[in-house]
Amino acid sequence: MRTKIFCLTLITIAVCSSGLAYQTRSSQNAPPPAIEEVIRRFAAAETENRTARNNYTFAQDFDLITIGEAGSVTGRFHRVSDIVLDDRGNRIEKITFFPQSTLVALQITNEDMQDLAGVQPFALSTEDLPKYQIDYTGREKLDELNTYVFDVRPKSIRKGERYLQGRIWVDDQDLQIVKVKGQAVPEVGEQKFPHFESYRENIDGRYWFPTYVYADDVLDFRKGPSVHLRMTVRFTNYKKFTGRIRVGDEGEAASEDEVKGADKNKPPVKPPDQDPSKPELKRPPKKP
Repeated sequence: MRTKIFCLTLITIAVCSSGLAYQTRSSQNAPPPAIEEVIRRFAAAETENRTARNNYTFAQDFDLITIGEAGSVTGRFHRVSDIVLDDRGNRIEKITFFPQSTLVALQITNEDMQDLAGVQPFALSTEDLPKYQIDYTGREKLDELNTYVFDVRPKSIRKGERYLQGRIWVDDQDLQIVKVKGQAVPEVGEQKFPHFESYRENIDGRYWFPTYVYADDVLDFRKGPSVHLRMTVRFTNYKKFTGRIRVGDEGEAASEDEVKGADKNKPPVKPPDQDPSKPELKRPPKKP
């Protein structure tokens, strides 16, 4: 009799343990409550973040190389700029270093410069929500941050506009994007665009601004050979503009006159950092 009771007890414990384990696994994969509310809130935070960044000045270092056999560098496009605001609060690009491009297999296009200003430092604001299909995929820990993960893709393509197709990671506390991975679309004509990863860092203890973009991809052209490229973009030296504050657009490309007027022989104030390692995603220390 005791043996039967003991066996029955073991069976009961096993069943309960299995049920508990199943519930634990299910809870880990379950979406957070009110995911639509999470999207609404992080879009509002992204709107504020974009507005804030448009009132900061920063340095921009865009460096792209093409790679041939045995890892040899076959061409390079390198452009260093200060993104500043004039006395009227208009955002402008002042090129500080722009040697002659040696690219042969590739050409930098207007779409590439649009992506540098908008898609790669991607921000999904409230006004952009209707443009995108946003699908929640789960939660993930990135370095010190806990994040919500979403797949995003444009619902439709409007001529002249650039979009992100890929994945974003949203910090679950500040509700701002901290990582982006994907590709700029659409492909225009015979153009191809690389897959990239973009990372943000906390600025002034409040905002998450893009600081690093990295791509290492092979572009397969329908007409012509494939091209292996490696690209790094660094946004550094963020400083809040102290003059008249204006809500402007994302960084605009320099005019032809500004490009021609750049000092092509003067080296950057700081040599570009060629270390491809991404920045660590972490929160600033709390103020005492």
